[in-house]
Amino acid sequence: MRVYILSRNETLYSTKRLVEAAQERNWEVEVIDYLKCTIEIMKGELVINYLGKVLPVPDAIIPRIGASRTFYGTAMVRHFEMMDVFSTSGNLAIARSRDKLRSLQILSKNDVDMPKTVFASNKSNAKDVIALSGGAPLVLKILEGTQGVGVVLVDSEKAAKSVLGAFYGMDVSLLVQEFIEEAGGADIRAFVVGGKVVGAMRRQGAEGDFRSNLHQGGSAKAHKLTRKEKSTALGAAKAMGLGVCGVDMIPSARGPLVMEVNSSPGLEGIEKSTGIDIAGEIMNYIEKNVIPMSDTVSKKIRRKRDNIGA
Repeated sequence: MRVYILSRNETLYSTKRLVEAAQERNWEVEVIDYLKCTIEIMKGELVINYLGKVLPVPDAIIPRIGASRTFYGTAMVRHFEMMDVFSTSGNLAIARSRDKLRSLQILSKNDVDMPKTVFASNKSNAKDVIALSGGAPLVLKILEGTQGVGVVLVDSEKAAKSVLGAFYGMDVSLLVQEFIEEAGGADIRAFVVGGKVVGAMRRQGAEGDFRSNLHQGGSAKAHKLTRKEKSTALGAAKAMGLGVCGVDMIPSARGPLVMEVNSSPGLEGIEKSTGIDIAGEIMNYIEKNVIPMSDTVSKKIRRKRDNIGA
């Protein structure tokens, strides 16, 4: 089995764990910086070059695409897919998940519950936007924000109008969401692999911070999902079409509400808080979906593919 991990940094915990898990199975594994890949497109041929050489066609890829490089990264994933390479998450699903508004629209259409959300242009009346969102306190999110950056809690209508006005003045796109006070700054991440929840953790925001992101100083511990939390996580992953993802839910009086479906979830927090070999679960998922190029016929196919780069 030949597997490529599309990652810009081979020293990251998640990347190293994926390499280790593949090596434990004696697979050929390589970390590929997707920004250093170039593609050739010709009649009947799709080729990927890496560091000046044609990249041999793998059996599978594991995309670890950074949010700021979504367009280029998904283009590389798409090229591999067109070469009949299995990807743990498809290029379209990754692109959808990175667009906060689009992902919420998809989840809504598939009856996945979430906080009430309002999206409006800077031509909209701030008072109307606040009223539609249910009134203060409110959470304002920049569409391009990640890891808790660009998320603001406003506790009064006056503050909401002021912040909305400031962001709209800079022509920044915002989502305005109801604030779930009873969550107490906590959320739940369910890690889904191949249509199964393989682990879950409860994250708690740092004191005085309503955001639960670990990058913002939050803490995490293992969490046993309720039946409703599990079905919500699986429904969200299925709606987004992601083979590997982290589904972030916030507990509320009306049940779990999906905040985000992350297409490149980090492994460190979930593995250390639960003790579960998540990287190994991802390899199991690949194993179930890929027939290795091991028999004589397959080897001939591989040689032919590697020779033409397609």
